[in-house]
Amino acid sequence: MLPHHQKSLGRDWTTPWENLQKCCWNRHISSCMRWPGHYSRAPYPYFSSRHFSLNWRPPCLFESRAPFQYWNWRPDSLSQTSLIHLSSYIMNSEGDEPSSKRRKHQGTIQRHWEYICNHNKENTKILGDENVDPVCEDSESNFDFSVMSYNILSQDLLEDNSHLYKHCRRPVLHWSFRFPNILKEIKHFDADVLCLQEVQEDHYGTEIRPSLESLGYHCEYKMRTGRKPDGCAICFKHSKFSLLSVNPVEFYRRDVPLLDRDNVGLVLLLQPKIPSAASPAICVANTHLLYNPRRGDIKLTQLAMLLAEISSVAHQKDGSLCPIVMCGDFNSVPGSPLYSFIKEGKLNYEGLAIGKVSGQEQSSRGQRILSIPIWPPNLGISQNCVYEVQQLPKVEKPDGDLTQTEPDKTEVLVTAEKLSSNLQHHFSLSSVYSHYLPDTGIPEVTTCHSRSAITVDYIFYSAEKEGVAEQPGAEVTLVGGLKLLARLSLLTEEDLWTVNGLPNENNSSDHLPLLAKFRLEL
Repeated sequence: MLPHHQKSLGRDWTTPWENLQKCCWNRHISSCMRWPGHYSRAPYPYFSSRHFSLNWRPPCLFESRAPFQYWNWRPDSLSQTSLIHLSSYIMNSEGDEPSSKRRKHQGTIQRHWEYICNHNKENTKILGDENVDPVCEDSESNFDFSVMSYNILSQDLLEDNSHLYKHCRRPVLHWSFRFPNILKEIKHFDADVLCLQEVQEDHYGTEIRPSLESLGYHCEYKMRTGRKPDGCAICFKHSKFSLLSVNPVEFYRRDVPLLDRDNVGLVLLLQPKIPSAASPAICVANTHLLYNPRRGDIKLTQLAMLLAEISSVAHQKDGSLCPIVMCGDFNSVPGSPLYSFIKEGKLNYEGLAIGKVSGQEQSSRGQRILSIPIWPPNLGISQNCVYEVQQLPKVEKPDGDLTQTEPDKTEVLVTAEKLSSNLQHHFSLSSVYSHYLPDTGIPEVTTCHSRSAITVDYIFYSAEKEGVAEQPGAEVTLVGGLKLLARLSLLTEEDLWTVNGLPNENNSSDHLPLLAKFRLEL
């Protein structure tokens, strides 16, 4: 387990970056590295935002027979805008491991913009090139904006689950190394809205929030309940939006035994800043659902609570819904019942095994079946994933008018709907990503560590769909859906292992950031 502060790893020393430039700018710093058993106690390159710290420790391998891989750090690539380049290490010392046993990792991972509109496809550029990707542009008839969803990996959770990062060099896992990398990614992509998960509370107050505010963001944060150290944040550009409301959602309920977990959500209502035209508000939601693959009942209930809050926030005065963007780590895979429920708006869970809800469990053997209903009536949320309407007794005034009075104790109505195994929601949600490469059908992944590489992170958004009006309970309409303009491409598991998985020297979370550009037609 790693400590919260930087611990001595072999031999540590620090020196100002300027002094280091004088002594080793023209040399490959990694030339001091040796194969285990033949290494000298030389420093390992470790970069920080305020100083340059060099650390060395014998490499951490998957297992004793696993091949070891070397990195060649190029000082000439440490500019403000470029990423650190990785290349295979050339070993010259006697006793080095043969080249056939070495894992070769060359270059940085390449992600490009995938344009959804046909007229933009020819403009696709590789991120990291000198050419900057086209920015979102507003007009009198359109409002364009970009959204990033990013699980940045809480440092406390990283240290509590160190077995997931056995493939990583220890210096790469230090927060003082990781945060500058994460901030550099955020600054590079320059999204108008950030939905961040696993934001550690102490880091949020001292580093994350001040840094983002200096970049022009307004930040809202909801910490997990109990003694959990992290939470969810939504940050947005002052120049693009004004804040209408902040609505935190706590999934823990003391009076509901099922909801004994400390996950949370956060829902904001944002008003686009368009001086020349009126526009509907935009509802942005962010969450991190429970991880436990065998507790699909909790995951579905947490999702229903989030959808109920979104419905409450997104409803306009005329009864319609404003556009919605829902981001987060849903701890469910594409095609799972939970994922399908979000996209299709309905789920019949009768006979569904509790461990099959999120699709993370390969076998349902020995698992109990979801109860009907999943959550108890006192939660106050219907099977349509909206807050129950509380019925108040009507009394007659002396003038003959009917009015409603406050009862001594408000009770939620229990209707026949509660006995149904059908869940519904009235949103028309699409996923930004298709989750599979179109040519090969190979799965894309959003997270990759020593144990697995899967997709659990999503950006869902309001979109007009064919036949929506024919769906049961779809009487709620949108005030103009969002049009997906472009998305930042995802990668395959094989792609990520060419740079030693996640985290690595360039990408400092075990999740990839998701990024999409939308257009609201006014």
